[in-house]
Amino acid sequence: MQTVVKKWFRDTDSGLLDNGSGPDIKVEKTDLVGCQFLKVGVTVEFECHLDDRELVAKKVKLCNKRKAKGGKSGKKATKPFRFGVMT
Repeated sequence: MQTVVKKWFRDTDSGLLDNGSGPDIKVEKTDLVGCQFLKVGVTVEFECHLDDRELVAKKVKLCNKRKAKGGKSGKKATKPFRFGVMT
């Protein structure tokens, strides 16, 4: 599944993932793959499990949106050069 990080609490090393109109999905630092914390607003990919009547995310990975859009490997887009026009 993919969704957006809604909240991250550094003091408890846990957070919440957006679940649309349903209940938020809980995530713990121990379930993160390749990172130590999550920033609010980033897109993540994960497996969703039911644990003690709440949704829990496991194997949470960051999604790299830049590569998916155009394969420019994170380079900043530049304006095309037009002769005689100041940019």
